[in-house]
Order: sequence, then structure tokens, then C-alpha cells
Amino acid sequence: MGVELAVCGATAGELAAIRRLFDEWDRVFSRFRPESELNRLNRHPMGVVVVSRLFGFALRTALSAAASTDGLVDPTLGAAVEAAGYDRDFSLLGDDERPLGPPSPGKWRSLRLSGRLLSRPRGTVLDLNGVVKSLAVDSAVELMSGDGFVSGGGDVAVRGGSVVGLPGGGELQLLAGAMATSGSTKRRWRRAGALQHHLIDPRTGRPADSRWDEVTVAAGSCLAADVAAKAAFLLSDEGPAWLDERGLAGRFREGEVFVENRAWNESLLEAAA
Repeated sequence: MGVELAVCGATAGELAAIRRLFDEWDRVFSRFRPESELNRLNRHPMGVVVVSRLFGFALRTALSAAASTDGLVDPTLGAAVEAAGYDRDFSLLGDDERPLGPPSPGKWRSLRLSGRLLSRPRGTVLDLNGVVKSLAVDSAVELMSGDGFVSGGGDVAVRGGSVVGLPGGGELQLLAGAMATSGSTKRRWRRAGALQHHLIDPRTGRPADSRWDEVTVAAGSCLAADVAAKAAFLLSDEGPAWLDERGLAGRFREGEVFVENRAWNESLLEAAA
């Protein structure tokens, strides 16, 4: 998945199980392994295909995330990510003077998943990274019998509470659940003379033009936190209120300035009481 994984509190057996879990998910969902199930499906010429149980589970989760965010988190943006230049492992990206590929707005409503049978329009390029990493972190922490945490690529899930670092500095005590950060500061590259990043706005099919550099959200699971962080980032100025409407705590970074929404400040007051 292109992220470093940190695990605290796992036994040797649990750590081995967590490694196997991430290896399996990477084999299924990687955009950069030619024979991953994701790439084989995206190359498949037929409009209807049978997917594995794991793939079906992740895609069903992604479609639910799309529905709950009015399509802001969309699993059909693979072509848009590639058009922006993210068409190889991030470590191999460099300055590229070629023009951008054509924009490819999201079309999650065109997918039909019935059991393990997936129907999609020809040319659809799926990318499930919007949910897969957070699902894997949630699944990994469930393999642990004691207190601790699993952290990967800006997502962290805890058991029994833990002190977690905040992007840009600072830390807090996460009593339960998870925290996730989405932003444009880490995965950036230059294409056609302009900076690009991996957070695609499904409404335009281009890297999002957001006020925020990063958005951090705390929620009951990594999945919920990550989906909400992406949606709030894409909503830009409307992000804090959108999180407040859902009772989710969010911290927004704009350069060296940090903005917390009402739910974030209320949660800190409750923890201090």
C-alpha cells in the first residue's frame, strides 16, 4: 500500500497475523502490482465480472462511503489519478512535462454489485485506496487481544487508548476509536509544470483545489475517520460545518494555521472534565 506500518501492543503471533493481512490486501488491491485483482479487473474486457469475497467486501464498503458523502469519496477515480500523473509507484514519480490526461469525473452510481457479481461500464478504472488502507488498519487492530495501536499512512486505530501525534505538531490522548488524516502535503508531484496530488475531486476529475493542506478527523473507526477526512478536505470551506453536522471532530491545517471545528473543541473539553 506504499505506507509504513507501526504496531504497538501485539504479541509475536498477532504481529505475524497483521503482516499476513496487509500482504494479502496489497496483493488484492495494489495499483502497482500488475497481477493484483484490482488491475486484472480493470483490464478485463467484459462489463460483468466475478470478484473475490474480499474485493466485494471492500467495494461494497466503498459504495457505501460514496453514498454517505454524496459521491465525494468515489471508487471510480482510477483513470483520474493516472491522468494526473500518478501512474506508477510514488517513489518513481518525478517532474514530468507531459500534459495531463483527460479529466475523468466520478461515476460510482454506474456500478452494480450483487453478491460477488460486479457490473460496470466499459473503461471504468477502479481505485479502492479511498477505503482499503483504513479497512486494513481497522481489521489489524481487531487481531490484537490487548491494548495498543496500529498506524499506517496517516491512519491510526487504538485499543485501550493511546497518545497519538498530530500532523504539524502536538499530540492528544485518543481514548478509543481511530484518527485519520487526508491531505495534499505528502503525495505530490509535478506534471505539465504544475503541482499535482492524489486527492481527486470526483466532480471535476482533477486534483482537488482545497483551502486545506490537511484534515484530521477522529471517529469510531479508521474507515469512518478516513472517509470523513477526505470528504471534509474536498469540501474546503464547508468542511468544518459538514463534520459538525455529523458530530465528528476535525482539525484543519492551512499552512501554519490550525482550525478546529466545534466537535473537536467540545471533545477536548469533555476529556479534560
